[in-house]
Amino acid sequence: MSADLSPEEQAAIRALERLAKRWPPSLKLFSWSGTLCVIRADVSLLDNPGAQVITRIEGIPNDGGDP
Repeated sequence: MSADLSPEEQAAIRALERLAKRWPPSLKLFSWSGTLCVIRADVSLLDNPGAQVITRIEGIPNDGGDP
């Protein structure tokens, strides 16, 4: 981990890494206009994407797409 991160930033990254180890494969995260959405891993967002969203996670800045 980069040494220029604050202790709070390092703790947030470690917490996310711990969550990843127990994240169920039946769910996936989808970044939608800066909001993290939880959807089922086996659904297509092509048909009525809003109906596929289980919940939205606010408060974690994010961006979608490849860099």
